[in-house]
Amino acid sequence: MDFCSIASGSSGNCIFVGTGRANILIDAGISGKKVAEGLRGLDRKPEEIDAILVTHEHSDHIKGLGVLTRKYGIPIYSTPGTIQEIQRIAALGEIDSSLFHTIHADEPFELCGAQIHPFSVSHDAAEPVAYRICSEGRSVAVATDLGYYDEYTVEHLTGLDAVLIESNHDINMLQVGTYPYYLKQRILGSRGHLSNDNAGRLLGEILHDKLKAVMLGHLSKENNYEALAFATVCTEITLGDNPYKAEDFPIQIAKRDMVSSPVTV
Repeated sequence: MDFCSIASGSSGNCIFVGTGRANILIDAGISGKKVAEGLRGLDRKPEEIDAILVTHEHSDHIKGLGVLTRKYGIPIYSTPGTIQEIQRIAALGEIDSSLFHTIHADEPFELCGAQIHPFSVSHDAAEPVAYRICSEGRSVAVATDLGYYDEYTVEHLTGLDAVLIESNHDINMLQVGTYPYYLKQRILGSRGHLSNDNAGRLLGEILHDKLKAVMLGHLSKENNYEALAFATVCTEITLGDNPYKAEDFPIQIAKRDMVSSPVTV
């Protein structure tokens, strides 16, 4: 399986997963042009994409959805609540209703030979999910936009070959920053975003000997930076209640506005 972030950050998210038989995007929160450019950098074409799996309806996850689906006829898979919200967003333009495919959390489905496992996350959206994708004994997952994690989250992220985890903000930077109080509370709340510290703690619960790659994604432009996210997560892993050190695993930061280093598992 090929696993790569085309863009990941508070301003736009788009992740590519290729299984050999299926070419899948998780979210399309950057312009259609940038998605196409990113795919070409991976020696793929937009017309080769079999599906876009949408996590939720916020702009940084669906910005390019209208253009991509109109130009290339790519099917969209998402939960009923998310689809309903997408169809209300005039800025996306008209999307052919036949392209929408309804899925549900905790109900796996097959897509071009790949098993897709949607699971619920806690975020201030209509019906948000994260995705785990399995094919030929390999599995990857993308889990961002979650205000907290619990045993349910850990269960769905156990035994992966590669994972992209949200490492959105540094708590201190957010608290002393310029965001208004209500926005700070939203981000820090149970339906907000995962901090660097909690990203490291979550990783400490899902690390295992065969995990081949970790990406830290969805970094806030205003309340985080790459070196801080990396250092904080590594410290949490190394000092946490697990048998590993951060240097036992290849950990990279998913870039905000460019293709990150692809991973093959």
